[in-house]
Order: sequence, then C-alpha cells, then structure tokens
Amino acid sequence: MGVPWSGAIFAGRKAKPRALFICGSRNQTTQLHQVARSMPDFDQGFSPYFVTGAYEWARELGALDFTIAGGHWRDECLEYLRSNNLPIDVRGQGHEYDLVVTCQDLFVSDLLKTKPVVLVQEGMVDPVNVWFHLVRRFKLLPRWLAGTSATGLSDCYDRFCVAGKGFLDLFAARGVRRDKMVVTGIPNFSNCEVYRSNDFPHRDYALICTSDSRETFKFHNRRAFLRHALRLADGRDIIVKLHPNERFDRAIAEIHEVLPGARIFTRGSAEEMVANCDLLVTEWSSTALVGLALNKQVHSSFRLDELRRLIPMQTPTAADSIAQVCRQVVMGPASVPVAAHGEGPFRSEQPIREALA
Repeated sequence: MGVPWSGAIFAGRKAKPRALFICGSRNQTTQLHQVARSMPDFDQGFSPYFVTGAYEWARELGALDFTIAGGHWRDECLEYLRSNNLPIDVRGQGHEYDLVVTCQDLFVSDLLKTKPVVLVQEGMVDPVNVWFHLVRRFKLLPRWLAGTSATGLSDCYDRFCVAGKGFLDLFAARGVRRDKMVVTGIPNFSNCEVYRSNDFPHRDYALICTSDSRETFKFHNRRAFLRHALRLADGRDIIVKLHPNERFDRAIAEIHEVLPGARIFTRGSAEEMVANCDLLVTEWSSTALVGLALNKQVHSSFRLDELRRLIPMQTPTAADSIAQVCRQVVMGPASVPVAAHGEGPFRSEQPIREALA
C-alpha cells in the first residue's frame, strides 16, 4: 500500500466533512495545499497522484516514471507532504471522504468515479494535436495519449476551477462543459506580483525555461531552441531553468555546448526567476503566463495573442474561491454563497513561498 496512512486527525467521531487532495508535481501539490489551507472547516487527507488497475502494475514496473503517477514526481510529492506535516493517505484508503480535489483528470481512478470531485487547473495546457482529436472522437482511447490538451474531457467531476475567462473559452472549445467550469483563478498563477519580492540574487538577464517534451515523447530540437534563445538574448547574461522532469545530465551537456557561459538551475522558483528577468524565452512552459502577467518581454512557441487572452485572472484570493466551490459541491449551492474576490470569511494565509524553492 506504500506509505502508511497518517491520518490521526481523523480519529474519533466524524465532526467535519472530509476532503482528499490528490496531488502531483510540485506546482500541482503547492496549489492544492493552498486550497486546503483555505478549508480549515474540512478534515483533510493528501495523496500523491495514483492510478488503478493495470496502470498500477505498470507504475510498479517503472513504466510511468515520466508521469506524475510515478518516479521522482511521486517521491517529491511525498517528501513535500511529510515536510509540511500533512496527513498522508495514499490512494485515499485510510478513510471515507465527502469530497476529492484533484489536479488532473487524464486518468480517472475508481475513487473519482464514486465521490464528488473538484478539478483544479494546473497551469498551461498542451496545444491540440492529432492525439487530441483521436482521443476526443474515440472515447475508449486513454486521454493521456493527448497529454494535458485533453484536460477536462473526462467529465468525471462536479466542478472544474479554471484560471480565467480565456481558459474557460479554450476548454469549452475543446469540448469541456461550460456549466461545470468556474472561473476562480489558480493560486500559483493568479497573484504573480508576489513573485517580485524574492531573494534570487540575479537581475536583468535573459531567462530560458525549458520543457520536458522529449521525456513525454514529443518532438523537440533542443540545440536549435538554444541557438534561437541565444539570438534573442542579444548579449544579455543568460540563465537557464530546467524543467523538473528533464534528464538533467543530457540537458546540461547540451546547454554547455551551445551556451557555455549560461548559468543553469535545476531547482528553485521559476516564477521568481521570471520576476527578475528582462527577457523570457520558453516553448510550452506555464511560466510564459507569469511573464506576461508581470509585463515581461516573452517569446513562446504559443502565439502571443493567444497567451495574452489566457493570462490568469490576477487575484490574491484564488485559493479561497476554489475552497468556496468545494463547499458548494459538498453542501449544496444554496448553503454556501460564493463571495466576491477579496471578500468573505475564508481567507488564505500568505502564499506558500517556501514550497516553490
């Protein structure tokens, strides 16, 4: 069963509704943690992302190590949960829950089919490709073949909390039901001004945020991308922030070959690096949204006019708004009025800055 359930908080009679937060990458986990902090009226359990059936067998063999269900993603998620003293309940087997809050629906576990579910958008999503169209047309194909472009297509949730009106329109165009989506903002991308206050020692550089395209079986010409970024840098100092799912040894060797003077970071807050940069160069990274929200010069493989439409709603109360949606799902819409942004009794604490380091 993996890590033993540590839910002493659930001991004794049930006094509160219970919510299970199914986490994943560091970004996904920190976002759901912030939502949980806005829900002190719920008993809570936390699990790394998990799969069931034949997929669990594949995970144990290491075949899913490139996904948030396995490998270092799972280990880092559990490390984060332990370091923050959160009650771990792997796979939600330690107790009965009134609500499941999850970061992704590309795989729908048996638990999600039997409980009320709130899905929280993680960030940017992949562009539509041939796999997306096949997955949408042939329902028996697994959604993960299309990557995050298929986010929301499971319809196996009660509400889908999205970053802004632009994303609502994007998901609706891809087939997600509008009546299930709620524009709440998402914690790590809806209060970008907070990233300007940081202790990252560098300033006014060209920042390159790489992607894990090759690790997730997409085409990527890394050397061509780095040469393009070098031209855009136009003499600026260069910092490269690697995607946490990359093969660092291969990526570092390629960067040293094309950009021998670049500083390379495998850890640290990419958002804070964006806040301090002068120029941001990405391919498919969510950091492009942070850069545009902070009025940086951004170059991305996404069209900039599309990205500008997708800039998440900027509000410091995104976690509170998502928490209100969770209460509505459990208690009914009439019993929990949704407060306007910045109002209402459920206020988040300071953003979890240490979690992003």
